[in-house]
Amino acid sequence: MSFFSKDLLFALSLFPYLGFLWFLTQSGQTPRLALIGFYMTLLFVAVTIPAGIVAKVVYGNELANVDWLHGGAEFFLTLANIFVVLGFRQAITQLTSPPH
Repeated sequence: MSFFSKDLLFALSLFPYLGFLWFLTQSGQTPRLALIGFYMTLLFVAVTIPAGIVAKVVYGNELANVDWLHGGAEFFLTLANIFVVLGFRQAITQLTSPPH
C-alpha cells in the first residue's frame, strides 16, 4: 500500500486550492460572481465527502456507483462552474461594451 493514498492526496489538494482562493480574493480583480463560483467548489467538496461515506456505509459501494448520490454531489460542481462562467462572461461583456 502506498503512503500517498487517493484520500490523503485529496485532503492535501485542499491547501493549494485555499491558497488559490486567498490570492483571488486579495487581488480584488476577480469578478464577484466568478469568485462565488470558486468558493462554491468548496461546497461541492463538503457535499461529496458525506455522500461518499453514505455510499460506502449504506450501499457498500463507491460514490461513483451510486447514481443518485453521485449526481446530487456533482450538481454542486455544475452550479459552481456556471457561476464561474457567468461571472467571467459578465466581466468580458462589461469590458467590451461601448461606454454609454
